[in-house]
Amino acid sequence: MAVIIHASPYMVLSRATCRSFGKMAPGSLLSLQGNSPVGVFSVLYKSRCCSYLGGDSSKRRSRGPIMAAKKVAEGLKQDEGKYKHTVDLPKTSFSMRANSSTKEPEIQKLWDENKVFDRIVESNTGESFVLHDGPPYANGDLHMGHALNKILKDIINRYKLLQNYKVQYIPGWDCHGLPIELKVLQSLDEDSRKNLTPMKLREKAAKFAKSTVKMQMASFKRYGVWAAWNDSYLTLNPEYEAAQIEVFARMALKGYIYRGRKPVHWSPSSRTALAEAELEYPEGHVSRSIYAIFKLVSPSPLLDSSLDDFFPDVGLAIWTTTPWTVPANAAIAVNGLLQYAIVEVESSLEGPSLSSGDKKKRLGNVLMGEKMPYLIVAADLVPALEAKWGVKLSVKKVLPGSNLENCRYAHPIDGKDCPVVIGGDYITTESGTGLVHTAPGHGQEDYVTGLKYGLPILSPVNDDGQFTDEAGQFSGLDVLGDGNAAVVNFLDEQSSIIMEESYQHKYPYDWRSKKPTIFRATEQWFASVEGFREAAMDAIGQVKWVPSQASNRISAMVSGRSDWCISRQRTWGVPIPVFYDKVSKEPLLDEETISHIKSIISRKGSDAWWYMKVEDLLPEKYRDKAANYEKGTDTMDVWFDSGSSWAAVLGQRNGLRFPADLYLEGTDQHRGWFQSSLLTSIATEGKAPYMGVVTHGFVLDEKGLKMSKSLGNVVDPYTIIEGGNNQKEAPGYGADVLRLWVSSVDYTGDVMIGPQMLRQISDMYRKLRGTLRYLLANLHDWKAEDAVSYNDLPMIDQYALYQLENVARNIKLSYENYQFFKIFQIIQRFVIVDLSNFYFDVAKDRLYVGGTTSFTRKSCQTVLAAHLLSITRVIAPILPHLAEDVWQNLPFTHTLEDGSIAKFVFDAKWPVTKELWLTLSPEDSKLWEEMLELRTEVNKVLETARGGKLIGSSLEAKVSLFTSDTIFARKLSKMVAATNDVDNLHRIFITSQAEVLSSLEEDVTASVPYTGECEINGKKVWVGVSRADGSKCERCWNYTSHVGSFPEHPTLCGRCYNVVSVQPDRPLAAAVS
Repeated sequence: MAVIIHASPYMVLSRATCRSFGKMAPGSLLSLQGNSPVGVFSVLYKSRCCSYLGGDSSKRRSRGPIMAAKKVAEGLKQDEGKYKHTVDLPKTSFSMRANSSTKEPEIQKLWDENKVFDRIVESNTGESFVLHDGPPYANGDLHMGHALNKILKDIINRYKLLQNYKVQYIPGWDCHGLPIELKVLQSLDEDSRKNLTPMKLREKAAKFAKSTVKMQMASFKRYGVWAAWNDSYLTLNPEYEAAQIEVFARMALKGYIYRGRKPVHWSPSSRTALAEAELEYPEGHVSRSIYAIFKLVSPSPLLDSSLDDFFPDVGLAIWTTTPWTVPANAAIAVNGLLQYAIVEVESSLEGPSLSSGDKKKRLGNVLMGEKMPYLIVAADLVPALEAKWGVKLSVKKVLPGSNLENCRYAHPIDGKDCPVVIGGDYITTESGTGLVHTAPGHGQEDYVTGLKYGLPILSPVNDDGQFTDEAGQFSGLDVLGDGNAAVVNFLDEQSSIIMEESYQHKYPYDWRSKKPTIFRATEQWFASVEGFREAAMDAIGQVKWVPSQASNRISAMVSGRSDWCISRQRTWGVPIPVFYDKVSKEPLLDEETISHIKSIISRKGSDAWWYMKVEDLLPEKYRDKAANYEKGTDTMDVWFDSGSSWAAVLGQRNGLRFPADLYLEGTDQHRGWFQSSLLTSIATEGKAPYMGVVTHGFVLDEKGLKMSKSLGNVVDPYTIIEGGNNQKEAPGYGADVLRLWVSSVDYTGDVMIGPQMLRQISDMYRKLRGTLRYLLANLHDWKAEDAVSYNDLPMIDQYALYQLENVARNIKLSYENYQFFKIFQIIQRFVIVDLSNFYFDVAKDRLYVGGTTSFTRKSCQTVLAAHLLSITRVIAPILPHLAEDVWQNLPFTHTLEDGSIAKFVFDAKWPVTKELWLTLSPEDSKLWEEMLELRTEVNKVLETARGGKLIGSSLEAKVSLFTSDTIFARKLSKMVAATNDVDNLHRIFITSQAEVLSSLEEDVTASVPYTGECEINGKKVWVGVSRADGSKCERCWNYTSHVGSFPEHPTLCGRCYNVVSVQPDRPLAAAVS
């Protein structure tokens, strides 16, 4: 809707009205309207438009008296200053500047000295709330992911504290494993590494981990995180390690732990097996793939003589991205449900040079010769293979895959006969040839197929990723390097290569060394997930997942995962408590041996496994046979370490409970800690270790790119808080600005941060601080006994409390649903925009010049106090330093229901629900909606009148209104006639007069120089602006005909005369801008 503003003798068209203003962000207050008990948020949004055209003018019309008073307070000469001492100036010691680098540590020290966290947990009378901390690695400085994670946890914990819960939050650290071992090794020179014994390595690793924990703990504290820091858990502590051994024992005794030879992810660079959670899949990996021929030597019984026409020149065509696994080939697998074609290669296009190894593709020798072979491939793939190889393939025969079972072919390297077998549904026609080279020692699906057919599990590769003597001529070559090339070259020399091609795809890398891994069959310890998979799937469905789709992700991972390899070939970790017979290599692992080891480790720590003798580690029952046994050297997967934390922490610490109320970590933990915790808990306890799980995304730069040192886009949380070397380019914003950023993002996906975003967040923080300062400053002389009862409050004050209660309710709902970005939006729009631009703007008149002890000022202060106490507490979980700073500057004490004084903001608990404040009738609520919109339209006509030099300040204006809607006109007239000097229309408009006309006769409107027309909720309203009647009051600057009526004070209006007459002289306080 557009409003037409008439200015005699010409016409001006205004901008679009407020109702079409703004581009609301997703999740805005309008979208929250359905959550509001009484649907107040459309009003809140419209009210922000009060500053649309009149933002600057509102300062002109309301700050005159206070600015004049400030000048007197500052000792400046004034021509007219005799009433300035009667103005009630705002006053507070609360600084506009946060000075976070100094102030926040002071507040944290105040909390520590008064043991605020511990005391509140102790005094709270509600239920326990347990957010179980996932342990970060103790191996380096903190990054933005750590900051996001810990601050989210702290926001939740602090909210629960305000809700009277006994919050139990024990921070933890993951202290074992390769990341820390590598840090130690990297710090040593070559000679030191040679002389490094296992015990020396473990000693250095423990020292490094503990020092890192101390450093990280200090950083977390600086973020403002509250926790039981003196009672934190470390996975290297003896009591933790003993609890972990207990979990292992219970799983072993139930038959879930076994030792077997099967393919696992192996890192040659780290020389250890890896779990899925220890892998990453970087973009851009290129493998050297080949299409190869394995020569068929005999048909299956089902085919009998039907292949005679093609022998001896028929071969099975396979495709593989790992040529180095061909020496371990034991079979070729086909899909029994697919159709396969015997094709003749009839012609070949001229291919690239054989020596062009750096090309993306090249043809092999077999297609360069004169005699072309017959090939067996999936029938559906013939056209694709023709295009890929650049040849014409003529189909000679089609047969079902099931008929190929038990055909025999010659191994392309050693010539031995191998079978064709039926594989699983992993064999498709999406890529390749439809036939799969099967090496049970180098692939999970191959392994399963191998077990089905009793195939040999060959893996001629050592710990360093080099071929062993089993690989014959390739012995000693690196399988990911020259060994791979040697296999390809040999196959080509034997005319077994159809084509070699570079193939870009996802490939697993060691997440620590950043180097590629291999699949390799080794003797390892496994947890049989199959034994409790169904129970785990059922438990997932009983957990509340945030966001809800996280349930689908972890369900897919658990349903499809293979058995869990829990052994690692490292020194720094918790040992797998097993002994081996020196001759037979049979493991000794029973209830007595594990119980004895657990008892030792609980007293001496896991180091005992390395320094104690076998006879001392064995229980009494086996002591006399100690000479026959040796200790195992494998340690447990670190995911088994952290995945046992529910047992070591929740099951051991006083005040905690199992399962925890909440786990909260990054989305990558669906395959990490969330999953390992679930599996160990289900296997031993039969239920999930958590009732709820919240996951967050990764932190990217403000362009949406992954942070990396090479790109120079890393955002460091320490620099955000304290600033960089160049404070101009990288100013220190403090922990609260960092926390405010955390609350502003929808953490359920990846989030972005950068200099521009931080400046915007800092600006909002500054405005919020200014709003709170305004409240403090205008309550400097207020006491609880000054409060005006709700029923006696003017309508505008009741409406302000109605808005406040709805805002508090919606903020609470957002906390409960962990939707902190909605809280950010509510605060931004209500506290900073709506409250400041409407209620505060209108309130200044009665606060400053209404009279110190007047009803109008006390009623306003009653509302301001309610806002201050409520806003300070509802922002406290997100901005604890700001909230505490405000609380320590309260000009009055806040007494709790039990009569005690809330010395700290978290003593005060969450604001008590005020049902009375929601009793405002729907009719009155609607009226204030319309008044806020009408005020916006009046401001536009005022602005036009100011542009035409009719007025300067809005107090120089008189507003005239007309509407043909009799009900609305009656309500407006009632406000004109209000006797409380608060709800009056001219006070709402901040003008000197306002009237409602009974008609729009020409003789009435002719003298009105500026007019406009608008529509308010379907009701047409005419707006007129003219010069105010009467003279200007020297004290309040309002115009009235009463000025000059009081001989003692001839320059004052009636209101100011009454104030001055009863108000004694008092010293002028310093003003707050």
